[in-house]
Amino acid sequence: MKEKRTGFATRLGAIAATVGSAVGLGNIWRFPYQAGDNGGGAYILVYLLCVVLLGIPIMMSEFIIGRSTHKSMKGAVQELTPGSPFKIFSYVGVLGALLICGYYSVVCGWVIEYLWNSADGSLLGHTPEQYGDMFGALVGTPQRCVLWTLLFLLLNFLVLSRGIQKGVERMANIMMPLLFILLIVFCVNSLLLPGSMKGMDFLFNPKFEDLGWKGVVDAMGQAFMSLSLGVTCLITYSSYFNDDSRLMKDAVTISALDTLVAILSGIVIFPAVFSFGLEPNAGPKLIFEILPTIFQQMPGGVIWSVLFFVLLFFASITSTISLSEIPITFMIDEYKMSRVKALIITAVLMTTVAVLSALSFSTLSDVKLFGKNIFDFLDYVGPNIFMLLGGLVTAIYVGCFLKKEIIHNQLTNGGKYRSSFVQPYIIFCLRFIAPVAIIIIFLYYTGIF
Repeated sequence: MKEKRTGFATRLGAIAATVGSAVGLGNIWRFPYQAGDNGGGAYILVYLLCVVLLGIPIMMSEFIIGRSTHKSMKGAVQELTPGSPFKIFSYVGVLGALLICGYYSVVCGWVIEYLWNSADGSLLGHTPEQYGDMFGALVGTPQRCVLWTLLFLLLNFLVLSRGIQKGVERMANIMMPLLFILLIVFCVNSLLLPGSMKGMDFLFNPKFEDLGWKGVVDAMGQAFMSLSLGVTCLITYSSYFNDDSRLMKDAVTISALDTLVAILSGIVIFPAVFSFGLEPNAGPKLIFEILPTIFQQMPGGVIWSVLFFVLLFFASITSTISLSEIPITFMIDEYKMSRVKALIITAVLMTTVAVLSALSFSTLSDVKLFGKNIFDFLDYVGPNIFMLLGGLVTAIYVGCFLKKEIIHNQLTNGGKYRSSFVQPYIIFCLRFIAPVAIIIIFLYYTGIF
């Protein structure tokens, strides 16, 4: 028997949950690293432009699909455009969510181990080389890697088992404010460090000569992926929005908060990196090898280390919860399952993928998919194939095939508000800018172009 569909209880809760789905580990390390490596302020300016021309329009397209029907993508497309072949792409979102969450949960498991080690004091007191060895030992030990991954997934599904209002929304209302508070505390501490202004100059000074083609494409890709576009996550969440929510206002608010987290993360990281004379372009090593070196040199390093990995935990679990909700809602809508049954099936499938991914650095290291281990393969196909394909299809569907009356109705809440320039802006971006940008990102990241 199909359960009665409930929505988010408040607009604040809906925004907090949706911001949580967008804010992830990529905001904490990927955005600052790419900004610093691609011209600082020049990269940030291009990124902001990409959010306006690419991110917000595609976000709006997903909001329109989800809120207009209060269904996941397949049911929404069947209702909005009966007989349309676009409904088959709902499976892209479901499969993409399972695969992305499968490898992402492994990284989140690493975060929990580092949080544990920070709390008991064992993380600090090592050389930079030893931190590299510690991380290698973690990913190379199957029992530890699988244990922390399973623990993270357990916490993830415990929240989801409480439902949308008591689980997802309540968790977001607690974690997202705490995340912003922690970020601000870290920013103040970083700016008070000696030599911190060198890091600020590295991050914000616009060096257009260092931007290049790579920086432009990286900014497009970061804007697209940072907002959780393309895997129907935002369609799923917006299907729980109240009918009186202002979609454009919410999209701008969510995009602005997501961008703020990324910029604040840069203010946290680079002043500290420069203050202690470390490499600013450490990339993925930043979290697990470089930052522990910084924490141990700071007064109260244990406290800062614990708080930082708590911050990462908040960012990571809010993202995986939104990804996990995609197949759960899909099965509830399409197969009339109870939430409990849909959650159990999702948990089994996602755990299987996550365990295989966790073992890809040790027991299953010899298993290769197109020359990559399981973890790296999922990390590649998730963002570069599923997210981009889903975003492309969504943009074309809303921009070219969905009736303008439906778009107008969602933008104006049935005529209550004026849309003025908003509808032409969204349709233009979805028809012409977003498809071209997504194809460029795809060609670049797949090495074709």
